[in-house]
Amino acid sequence: MEKIYRRQPTIRTLPKHSNINSNGHIFGGWILSQMDSAAGIEAIRRVGGPVATVAIEAMKFHAPVSVGDWLSVYTDISKVGRTSLTVHIEVTVVRRHHEEEIKVTEGDFIFVALDDHHRPKVIDK
Repeated sequence: MEKIYRRQPTIRTLPKHSNINSNGHIFGGWILSQMDSAAGIEAIRRVGGPVATVAIEAMKFHAPVSVGDWLSVYTDISKVGRTSLTVHIEVTVVRRHHEEEIKVTEGDFIFVALDDHHRPKVIDK
């Protein structure tokens, strides 16, 4: 029997009414914080210790997020350097009463591995 692979999100959550912006959609800053948290989890897993976000690149919002959307944040490490790594993030939603995932946001976050003194440390390959 063939095993079917289904990717798992690093974070899955439901936005609340308190996260709405003046346009009636979920505030982009709230989505950004979910992305940073998920990417941080992925970076910590890879590095095996503390990291710090040092840059956000290629951030794109494709579609709005609404209250009641089931938000999933997927992460993949796309590059590992000497002391830093890049995590690609894709955010999807499943809208109320629907089944398909819709990509709403994506971006690349760069993290630096930190030593016990909060200075950059070399990442084991």
